[in-house]
Amino acid sequence: MKRLLLVEVIAALLLAGCIVGGGYGVAVVPALPSIVVLDADPYYQHGGYYYYYQNNSWSYSRTRNGPWTELPRDRYPKEVRFKGHGGGQGDDRGQGRQRGHDRE
Repeated sequence: MKRLLLVEVIAALLLAGCIVGGGYGVAVVPALPSIVVLDADPYYQHGGYYYYYQNNSWSYSRTRNGPWTELPRDRYPKEVRFKGHGGGQGDDRGQGRQRGHDRE
């Protein structure tokens, strides 16, 4: 009898913790493709989110106006390329920027 009561109390506490924790709005953001090609602006749209690239770091938001949240590094692309400057093909600002890590 005491064991059953203990299980019920623990279950109630865990359920309350889930409800409170769910109010923070944690989102699972899709990882960016391996290679991202940016036009003149630093915005990229993928999987229902907007991504913003600045100073070798990424942020994401549901809307282009923000609010912006820092993207976890495991969601970064392996390479960022730029186009649209100088009329050349591909990246005319360094043929892409390599991320310093491997994705698993």
